[in-house]
Amino acid sequence: MTPGSIFTDWNDSHTKLWSRRAIRLEHSLHRQQAFAMDDLAALIETYPREHYSLVKTGALGSSRIWREGEIGKLSGRQVIEAIGRGGLWLNLRNVTAVDRRYRDMVDQMFGEIAGRVPGFDKSTHQAGILISSPDARVDYHADLPGQGLVQIAGRKRVYIYPNTKPFIRPEHLENIALFDAEADIPYEPWYDWHAQVIDLEPGQMLSWPLNAPYRVENLGTVNIAMTVSYVNDAIRRARILHRANGMLRHRFGYAPRSRSMHGPVFFAKQVMQKLLRDGQWVKQERAARRPIDFRLDETELGKIVDLPKVELVAA
Repeated sequence: MTPGSIFTDWNDSHTKLWSRRAIRLEHSLHRQQAFAMDDLAALIETYPREHYSLVKTGALGSSRIWREGEIGKLSGRQVIEAIGRGGLWLNLRNVTAVDRRYRDMVDQMFGEIAGRVPGFDKSTHQAGILISSPDARVDYHADLPGQGLVQIAGRKRVYIYPNTKPFIRPEHLENIALFDAEADIPYEPWYDWHAQVIDLEPGQMLSWPLNAPYRVENLGTVNIAMTVSYVNDAIRRARILHRANGMLRHRFGYAPRSRSMHGPVFFAKQVMQKLLRDGQWVKQERAARRPIDFRLDETELGKIVDLPKVELVAA
C-alpha cells in the first residue's frame, strides 16, 4: 500500500466483492488525532443540534427500545462519561459538513475506493461519528444510501442480512425515505440463520450491499465508530421512487405497482414527491414517529430525565 493510505490491506477479492457481499477491510483512521477523546469532547460541545441524535436503547437481551433525547448542558467529557455508563449512543450526523478534518479523511477514503473499484461513483458522500455505551445495541434496520462502518475504538458485532424479501420489502424502504423510519422494519429471530456475522476491532471497516438490513451489538466496551455513506445517480433515483411510492401508499391510500426508475410514470412521481416532501403532512408524520422525549441527567451521569409532554420536540 502507498504510504499515507487509509486502506492497508486492500486486495483483488475486496474489489470483486465490493457491494456484492459484506467485506471487512483494514484501515488507519483510528490513529488520527481527530478521534482522540479530547477532540471528540470538544466536537460534541459545539455540535449543531440539528445534526445529532442521542438514542436510548435497550440492553442486550432486553425488549426493543428506541427513544431520542437531548444532551442538555453537559460538557463533551460528561456526555462521553454518561454514554460509558450504559444504554446510550450518540450519532454526530453529517460531521463532514461540520468539521473539515473528517471531510478530508472521507474524501481520501472514497478516492481510494474509486481507484480500486471499476465504475464506482462517489458523486456524493458524507459521514457521522457514533459514540456508544458498552451494552448499547442498534436494532434491526436498513439505510437508503450505500454504507460503511469504520471502527475507531472498542469492539462490536455486526449482523448483515440479505437485501431481499422477507428481510426487507419495498414498503420498508418507502417508510425510510418518507419518514426517516430506519428502525421500523419487522425482525424475526430466525433471520439470524441467514446473516453474515462479523466482529469489528479498532482499525477495521465493514462494507455491505445496498439496502441490506443490519443490526449491531457492542461487546462490553465503549465504542467509537464512523459511519460513511454515499449516493450516486441510481441510489438517488431509488430514493425518489421510494419516497413517491410511500406518499401514494400513506397519503393517498394507493398501493403502487410500478417500481421503474425511468419513463413518464417515474417523472410524474419525481415531480409529486418534490412538491410534497417538505409539506406539513410529512413533517407531522416524522415528528410523531421521532419525538425528543428525554434529556441527560445533569446531576447523575448515565441517568436520563423524561421531558414533560409540553417540551417534546421533533428530531
